[in-house]
Amino acid sequence: MEYQFELVGKIGSMALIRKEDQDIDYNIFARLGAELRPGMIWVTSGATEIGRLDYMKRTGCELCGDPEQDKTDYSSQGQAILMQTYRQFVRPEYGLRQILVEHTHFNDPEKREHIRMLLERAARQKTIPIVNYNDPVSDEENRKMELAARRQTGAEVHECVDNDETAAVIASLVHAKTLVLMTSTEGIYQDSKDPSSLVRDVVGPDLETVEAQVRRLQEHCVGASREGANGARAKLEYAMECVRCGTRVIIGHARHHLSDLVEGRVPCTRIGIE
Repeated sequence: MEYQFELVGKIGSMALIRKEDQDIDYNIFARLGAELRPGMIWVTSGATEIGRLDYMKRTGCELCGDPEQDKTDYSSQGQAILMQTYRQFVRPEYGLRQILVEHTHFNDPEKREHIRMLLERAARQKTIPIVNYNDPVSDEENRKMELAARRQTGAEVHECVDNDETAAVIASLVHAKTLVLMTSTEGIYQDSKDPSSLVRDVVGPDLETVEAQVRRLQEHCVGASREGANGARAKLEYAMECVRCGTRVIIGHARHHLSDLVEGRVPCTRIGIE
């Protein structure tokens, strides 16, 4: 099977933060920067949390207004820092291109094709796309209304506020060989409280076998790493959409090198047809 891109990757917000120090984890950015290269697409969370930490450092307090408005304000402050930090650590000969997306870009065929062509040009032009959901201009109430209207027509609907979904939609859009979801855990567990219950392989000879394993595993998935995240159950759902398109999915800890996750040299969860 021919693939347009070798890899689409995504990293979650909490994987970019040293929680005990309330600061950016620059070691994570340094490891990623050493491995990111043209031909990859990188989907990143982190703008809201990084913006929150930056605001606190500068003012000594957190925002205490409407939660949705606070998220908007934090993310708009964090976007610049997020891109600046990637630029600091990605190899200097590679260009970076920030791509801020919203659900409407993937629910509209013309906009979706525009994004696909942009990503393909980036690979040819030796640059790395850094993709994030455009939280500063996204209003939850309006978004929910738009999506509900689309569902009533029977149209395909992508919300993409969770960057796991954004990464999965992009991986399917560009027909990527591998999707890597970097998180703050080693992967998917049978029991989230038992590290020894890590599920390493969710594989099979055909789509039906893999999907049956995913459905059984979803029954054990509860909770999420932070408020507002959709958690392991949603990760598996997004992964399944990619597997249907022929993409292999890897879910693993952000402390590992990207190449070690791809090559299976470290603990992680691998999902796909073999």
